[in-house]
Amino acid sequence: MKVCLFGASSDQLAPVYFEAASCLGEEMGRRQIGLVFGGGATGLMGAICRGVHKYGGEIIGIAPRFFDQEGILFQNCSQMIFTDTMRERKQRMEDLSDGFVVVPGGIGTLEEFFEIFTLRQLNRHRKPIALFNVNGYFDKLIELLEHTAAEGFTAGEALTLFDIFDSADQLLDHLISNKEG
Repeated sequence: MKVCLFGASSDQLAPVYFEAASCLGEEMGRRQIGLVFGGGATGLMGAICRGVHKYGGEIIGIAPRFFDQEGILFQNCSQMIFTDTMRERKQRMEDLSDGFVVVPGGIGTLEEFFEIFTLRQLNRHRKPIALFNVNGYFDKLIELLEHTAAEGFTAGEALTLFDIFDSADQLLDHLISNKEG
């Protein structure tokens, strides 16, 4: 199984986020769950990569060519794929993955989540989507989505197209048991 990761690239985060990201990466590595991600060496992406790498897991980085600069990309990927655009990058990440994990992140992470969530709602894929709700990070986002449903802007059943977890073990168990095909 290969899991696509969307998450923060910032190193300026509270330790609780890095601890949870490291735990997730190490558990993925122990279970030999492959990682597909945007290639970054920093932030929660980097912490997860280091955890997967520690246990010899497969790591596929996919990055636009303009990210190929010293200090930006994780150097221990099993494979690094370069794309011309960010859109192509996301498409390759989606194509190579059996499921998606969203960890805390900023605007880029939220954009990636909403795109993959929208594609699921439009029946363009049936792959599981899991939010890793470290420290209640996604609580306000969930409230907003519930509000959009309550006001009629989002179909209520759309909120069942992703799942929320506080535990790396439970999140990975869910992805494995809900793998498409």
